[in-house]
Amino acid sequence: MYKINLKIDGMMCGMCEAHINDTVRKSFNVKKVKSSHSKGVCEILSPDEISEEALKKAIDETGYTLTGYEIKPYEKKGLFGF
Repeated sequence: MYKINLKIDGMMCGMCEAHINDTVRKSFNVKKVKSSHSKGVCEILSPDEISEEALKKAIDETGYTLTGYEIKPYEKKGLFGF
């Protein structure tokens, strides 16, 4: 499992967040996607690595701009973090 953090320029409202979330869900196999227009970020949990180029292409097609990309392995923590 991978956690991917994106910085996205151009989101102004909740509908912008929905456009990004829908685009990511339709374009890639993801477990969870969450965006925040106020912070300008999108957080993705995916079983597979997703390249920056693929995400940039999908997001650019919606009219927003990918300005940052970070990926790291993600392990779900158990109850109380043990």
